[in-house]
Amino acid sequence: MSATETPTGTRRGFGLSSRDARVIGGASLLLAINIAVMYALATTPLAALNDVLFSFPIVGAIAYGAAIMAGQLVAERGVAGGNTGIAVLGMVILQLAFGVFGAGALRFVPRESQLTVLTVTAVVVAVLTALIAAYVYARSSDFDHWGSYANYAFIGGLVAIAVGTFYTPALLAGFALIFLGFLLQLGWEIWNVRDQRTASVTLQTIGVYIAVAGVFVHVLQLVLRYVASRG
Repeated sequence: MSATETPTGTRRGFGLSSRDARVIGGASLLLAINIAVMYALATTPLAALNDVLFSFPIVGAIAYGAAIMAGQLVAERGVAGGNTGIAVLGMVILQLAFGVFGAGALRFVPRESQLTVLTVTAVVVAVLTALIAAYVYARSSDFDHWGSYANYAFIGGLVAIAVGTFYTPALLAGFALIFLGFLLQLGWEIWNVRDQRTASVTLQTIGVYIAVAGVFVHVLQLVLRYVASRG
């Protein structure tokens, strides 16, 4: 441990330690794999699963939310218990959950445009992540409350989607709240990387990956809406 690193405590500054870089690099690699999974699944029958699940929006939201939570719990249990097979199973569940959802959104644009859409989305997400990380690292504040705010946003989003299942205009509020939840969760995970120096690098990598993947699939939907409006 270098002189600038402490086990816990709130630090301020933009410098990234080698440990921070490992977490960010690992999460980026997992997201890159997920983007490839989305692209690969976009031409398969799995891409139509969204149509089935979101015929009742709350069913789709609960199904994907449950899959993400299950994947995270399984992956973290595998890491904590030193069981590589269980950890890999959890990551497969997460990759499929985000991958199938992304593929379902992606299939509405021509195949030749899909890589462009994914690239634009990745750039936007990278900028958002950099802005959030810069804000967190520049301030000496405790960002633990962002985790609570994220949970409130997720719950509010599910309630709005439940209402939107029967009153369509409420779906927009549900989308916005869950998107906000992932943004707040990303800030909270980045704060954990910054301050929780004794925590497992692998567990923190999984946490950052899940948050940034959640942001990615929401930005993807916005990019697709923009592309559709231009078409």
